[in-house]
Order: sequence, then C-alpha cells, then structure tokens
Amino acid sequence: MAVTSNPQQMTINNPTSSSAATTFKWISTKIIDDVFTDEISLFKPKFQVDYKAYLQRLWEANPEIHALLKNSPDVESARNALYTYLEKKERNIFALDNDLHILEKATVREGVRVFKSIIGPINESRTGVSALQHLHKLAGDENEEADDPVSVGFLLEFINLFRSVIGQSNIYLENSEVKKHIPDFLKMHGRKAAQIRTGILDDLGLTAKKYFKKYPAGLDEEVITWRQENKEKILRYFNGSEEDWEDYRWHLKNVIRGAEPLSDLLDLTNEQKDAIAKAGKNKIPFGISPYYLSLMDANLSIGYDHAVRSQVIPPKNYVDLMTEHKYDRKLLLDFMGEHDTSPTDLVTRRYPLIAILKPFNTCAQICVYCQRNWEIDRVLEPKAMASRKKVDEALTWFDHHQSIGDVLITGGDPLVMKDSQLERILEILAGKKQIYRIRLGTRTPVVLPMRWTDELMKIIARYHEPGRREISVVTHFEHSYEITPEAMAAVQKIRRTGIGVYNQVVFTIENSRRFELAKLRLDLKSIGVDPYYTFNMKGKEETKQYMVPIARILQERKEEARLLPGLDRTDEPVFNVPRLGKNHLRAWQDHRLVMILPNGSRVYEFHPWEKNIEAVPPYNYIDVPIYDYLEELAARGENIRDYRTIWYYY
Repeated sequence: MAVTSNPQQMTINNPTSSSAATTFKWISTKIIDDVFTDEISLFKPKFQVDYKAYLQRLWEANPEIHALLKNSPDVESARNALYTYLEKKERNIFALDNDLHILEKATVREGVRVFKSIIGPINESRTGVSALQHLHKLAGDENEEADDPVSVGFLLEFINLFRSVIGQSNIYLENSEVKKHIPDFLKMHGRKAAQIRTGILDDLGLTAKKYFKKYPAGLDEEVITWRQENKEKILRYFNGSEEDWEDYRWHLKNVIRGAEPLSDLLDLTNEQKDAIAKAGKNKIPFGISPYYLSLMDANLSIGYDHAVRSQVIPPKNYVDLMTEHKYDRKLLLDFMGEHDTSPTDLVTRRYPLIAILKPFNTCAQICVYCQRNWEIDRVLEPKAMASRKKVDEALTWFDHHQSIGDVLITGGDPLVMKDSQLERILEILAGKKQIYRIRLGTRTPVVLPMRWTDELMKIIARYHEPGRREISVVTHFEHSYEITPEAMAAVQKIRRTGIGVYNQVVFTIENSRRFELAKLRLDLKSIGVDPYYTFNMKGKEETKQYMVPIARILQERKEEARLLPGLDRTDEPVFNVPRLGKNHLRAWQDHRLVMILPNGSRVYEFHPWEKNIEAVPPYNYIDVPIYDYLEELAARGENIRDYRTIWYYY
C-alpha cells in the first residue's frame, strides 16, 4: 500500500484543507482528443475565462451544425434543419461505405437520439428551457457579448454532442487504423492468441491496481497503528478504559455533539468550527460516536479521511440552509416525498411486496446527507422511540395488507434501540405468516461495531429460520477507510449465524474518483459484505455540494466496476424517484436526457418502476453540471482527462 509511515509527510490533496484549491495549479497542453485545453477555467475568476475560445471550439466541433444554425432565420427553421441533418447522420451509419468503427457508430446513434430529444418542442415545454434557442442565438450573435451567456458547461456539453453525431467522440481515439483495426488476438488461434490477450488484460488489471493504491483501507497495518493512537487519545479525553471502548453504551453516552471536544481531538478548519457551533445553536442534528471519531486523521494534512469527515461534519452552506428552514424543513426538505407515501404512522410504502417500518427516529450519529435529515431532531433524541401504541398500530397495519412479505426496519437506526424493544418488534413481525424477510437497516457495523454483542446476536438469530423467514442486515459503508478490524469482527459475527450482510453506498463527490468505489467493493467482499445498491446522490438543495452527475455513476459502472469479477460488483446503480421508488440507471428504457440548461445541467426524465404495468407519470430531475464536477475533481488533484468519456454517458 502506498502509504508513508509518517502521517506528517503525506502530500495528497485534502479536500477539507482551505489551501487545496488555491495551491493546485492546472497545467494543460493541446491534445487533439480532448476539449480540456489551455482555455480551461479551473480556479480562474469568471471574468478571466476565455469564453470566445470555448465558443470557437463549439463551432469547430461540427462546422455543419454551425452553418445550419447560422443560416436559419429563426429557431423553428433551425429545428427543422437539425432534424433533417440528424436523420441523415443516423441513416449514414447504416451505409455500406461508412468505415467508422462499429462501436463509434453506436456512439453516433446515442448522440443522435439525445440531440433529437433536446431539441424536441415537448421537452422545451416541459422544462421551460430551449437549448436550441440558445445555440441559435450564439450562432447569430458571435461578435456580440450576450447579456446572459450560457455557461462553459453548456458549451462543453454541446461540443461533445456535436462531435458524437459525426463519429468524432474520440472515445477510441478514432483514426484510420482504429476504423479498420482487428486486434491481433482475434487474428490468431490457440495459445498464441491467449498470450496476446493476456497481455492486454494484464495492462487493464495493473491500471486498476494502480488506482487502488490511492485508497487505503482501515485494515491496512499502518492505518490500524494510527487509529490505535487516536483511540488512546479519545479514551484519555473521556477518562475511559479499554473495557469502556468495547461497550457500545459508553460510546452512546459520549457521543460528541459540539465543536469544542471535536477541535480538542483533531484538526478542524475555522469554517468547520463555525458550522458545528451554528448547527448546535439552531438544533440541527449533529453527532459523532467516539469510535467513528477514531477513524479520522488527526491532522488535516493527511487527507485519507475525507469521506469519513464529510459524512458527519456539516459544511457551512448546509447549516445555513437548514437554519433558514428549521421551522418548515419537515415539508420542504422531504425530497423523497415520504409524507405522501406513508399510509399510516411509522410506515412507508412504494412497492407491492415491501414496506418500511420506522419505530426509532434517531441514530448513533448523524450523516449530513441523510435522506431523512428533515425528520430527525437530534442525535440520540430521548423521545426518539415511538410509543408502544403507535408501534402496535403500525404492526397491526401489516395484518390488513397481506401482500407485504418483506419488511425493512429502519429509522433512524433501529439497532440503537434497546435489545428488548427490538426483540418485541421482531417477535410480532415473525408471528405474521406472510412475512418471509425482515431487513435491519443500520449503520452500527460502520459507526458502532461493538453494538453487535453476543446477546444481540442470540436475539436476532432466534428469528432467522432458513426456508421460512430470513433476517438480513443492510448497512452503509461509504469508503474503504471505514472498513476496520472492528467492523470486520461485527460482520463476521453476523455471518456466522447464517445472516447475510449487504451494503448500500451513496455515490458522492467523496467516493467518486477513478476506481474509488471499485476498491470499496473489493474491501467489502473481503470482510463478508455483499454490495447491494449504489445510490445516486439525492437531489436535495442543502447537500448539493456532495452531488455527482448521473453520467459519472454510469461511467464508473462501465469502466471501473465492469473490470471486477461478478461477485464483487453485485450492486445496482439506482436513482430514487421521489414518491415512486428506484429507477435502475443502467436501463436506458427507464430514463432519458431531455434538456441541457444554460448552466450546463442535464435534465433527465425518469420513468417509474411501474412502466409497462401501470400508467404513472414520469419525473423530471435537474442534475449537477458535469463541468462543475470536473472542476471540483481538479481542485482535489485529479487529472480530469481520466474522466474524458463522461460526456458520452447519458
């Protein structure tokens, strides 16, 4: 593992460091296959961006479209001319004399489909935006400064789209050799063919492993050593013992709720201190367990813990927005529309055979981007446990809905409940004949692994009856840095009872670098956790800075996860459609790109899971601009040319 033994000597960029963005310098060179050349605007004030250079690249990308737009007297004429042009390009890829590589032809077909959708009048009407109108104006007013110019992100979207419809995406670095190329191993047979093919596969495998080394896990010996030091420091601070550390109740008793103990135990920026203080003053949920605190690097300069810190230390804009809406957040910030999918108190239902039970409304600590941050009042809220009357009413509700066989107990975190409270719910659910699976949704294997005591395991195992009823644990590891010996011990204890453990990861800016999530999958499998879902970041305004473009999750699945063995990539990338439920992102038939906004955001139309079963309206979603995401990656030290194919994932 490429980790120096001295934490002070580490030099990787730390996203929590205030100097990261100012010290990084982008050095670019002219490369034919890349739109990121000397004009790239990273860390330049907007008034310094060479906007005309980008505009020139746009028209150079496809002179035919430029001429078509420029010579059209109005938008409708441009639309008609573009449709004719695109249909011609689409037909041309089926011509006998078209010598584009067949995979580049596939890119052309996708580009044509997307382009037709974007200029469709119905999509302009539904989104209230016309990208075509902006393109037409740009072509007609090239020598004038626009009052409200579109963003560089908008231009880059169309530079790549213009290229795609003429087979010049350069995904494969298209040239005459590539067009006619048949790999050597396909020209041969037997051992010789296999040896050449092995050389190609070795290169791919070694590339993946090169990236893996960037992301140490909590099982690495040096990391274990650092964390032992953190643990000893925390115990001294709270006057605790080794025996205390193994007692989950001690951790719950000493959850950190303010900036003062936190800043005494590790480095924080002034902005982080202010954000935590403001969160406490305005009763915004905040808390970190001593165990989870021990996973953080003591010094900001180390930086491997960025995904750990970002989950629990709220950024300023999050705190500001939550403060602004502290009295109406229960309605305003309910992105998934759970108010509209709760048929009775404590129950959420979006699917025929599944329902969610939420008896406990707090956690051992609070994740900043929690789906239910609008609902949780504070960490370890004393009144978090629903009354017995309400719990019984919710459990009785299942008797009247016999189609439900799978119940997810979540919250909050149900494993923070007392053993007796959890056992009572399990016993009642297990007594219902239609219930064939009970899932426990909990982060305790990650943030409080000592919660999985022998007594708890006896209780849970009592209701796990193979062939009759399954108990399963669904948890949330976000990064390899969270995978520790303690977490592994908890998972293995669960697995020894025959109970499966599954992981739902949220795809955020903190785990979205090249092969970062692939590394997590490998590390999860090594401790006995099966990857289950990769969730696209919820489009919640207060957590916008965590968001990653949908194109990136699709790129990750194809270009990184696809290299792993099937058992390591068992998760499914999904987008949770508000009120309706999961949309499988790999399924083209269930979503489509319908517009590019002036700021470079893509607008997607998501179809519900009921499609072809029940006529339910689709949902339009505004994504984070790809360009903004790439700028943030560059600020963190990434070579954004590693991500250059992202534009062609729709």
